[in-house]
Amino acid sequence: MTSTDGWAGRTAAMMTRLHESRAAAGVRRFTRAETWVHRTLNCLMAVCVASAAVLYLPPLAELVGRRRLVVTVHEWSGIMLPVPVLAGLVSRAFRADAGRLGRFFPHDWRWLRALVSTRRRQPSLAGKFNAGQKLLAAFIVGAVLVMIGTGLLMWFPRLSPLVWRTGATFVHDWLALLVGVVITGHVWLAAQDPEARRGLRTGRVSAWWARREHTLWHAGTDDERRAD
Repeated sequence: MTSTDGWAGRTAAMMTRLHESRAAAGVRRFTRAETWVHRTLNCLMAVCVASAAVLYLPPLAELVGRRRLVVTVHEWSGIMLPVPVLAGLVSRAFRADAGRLGRFFPHDWRWLRALVSTRRRQPSLAGKFNAGQKLLAAFIVGAVLVMIGTGLLMWFPRLSPLVWRTGATFVHDWLALLVGVVITGHVWLAAQDPEARRGLRTGRVSAWWARREHTLWHAGTDDERRAD
């Protein structure tokens, strides 16, 4: 009897330690492939934005110099932007998350209405990605494609008439400004949420954060499971 009680006590202690270790490790949010796609895309976008700033702001242009080199860096960093995304499609988890980002569900509309109607902190009825993240992803994908298209027209001027190049320059410049504003807002919001940054850095987040910010995903009750 004593032996049985001792064995039960050791088993309970082992289960407790197991649960504690799992809680400390957090919830798996992203795979290693997904984190590397995000990091590579971030680096390319940062180089693209920084080189654009040097090209368009005279004080920075004078400080850096070597305009031809900066133009080359800007062109190639821009044309390489889709590469990490295309490489990430090899990963099943990345494809599943791309499917989630590309679909709006009823709870996404509820999330947007709640964002507009109240500022009180409450559990977010969101799937793995909330509606704001989905809108950002859609904007960035569309903007990158337009920027690449207009950039190619500017890169190879002999392949298009002058009116096309003029329009491409106008769209490219103003869209670049809008992208810069959106990215600045994205970085600012990320700076306010260390747990979200941890998820992108390590692939894991705390269970309490997942339960608060992405309630449906944490509970496994969101419709986005069908995207897998």
